[in-house]
Amino acid sequence: MSYAIIGFGNIGQALAKAFARKGIEVSVATTREPESFEADAAAIGPEIVPKTLSEAVKADIVFLAVRFEAIQDVAKALPTWQGKTVVDVTNAYGVPPEELSGQPSSKVVEWAFSGARLVKGFNHLAAAVLAQDPAVNGGRRVVFLSSDTDAALKEIGSLAKSLGFGPINLGGLSEGGLLVQARGNSWGDLIFKDLVKFDG
Repeated sequence: MSYAIIGFGNIGQALAKAFARKGIEVSVATTREPESFEADAAAIGPEIVPKTLSEAVKADIVFLAVRFEAIQDVAKALPTWQGKTVVDVTNAYGVPPEELSGQPSSKVVEWAFSGARLVKGFNHLAAAVLAQDPAVNGGRRVVFLSSDTDAALKEIGSLAKSLGFGPINLGGLSEGGLLVQARGNSWGDLIFKDLVKFDG
């Protein structure tokens, strides 16, 4: 299984740190040449591999950590996303609902990434919190996941556990998923809630 993070701002680097902590290799890319962020990647760890956008999107699982306005540019990097899982880490705060045809932002992302299995996740935590070790007082920091595809939820739930997080399934994108999506100038009820899950 191969992984990529598209976007290497605060959120992209926070995700990269999660992979590096567990020694899991992940490609990172932006619309810029990889040489421009090589030093930042190296500072996180040898598991973080800078690539061009066209190379990075070949991964099996792609984390989308770009500005919401940039999703179409990333989607165009492949003619079809069939067989891939895309994790939507974007937030559409400030985007008028009418621009989203009244749909949750993750549905708009799903339409853009034709053929992909889409999971909304890892977007409810501020970058500084997401960057921290998710092991907290014997528990795991929660990440909320939602998808209309059960197999994708299971896949990303397993990956979240491998990265040390405690995944919680919110169900479909237009149901529980709304709790972690911005609409216009308001945030979903679970955004910025820093919770810890204790198993057993």
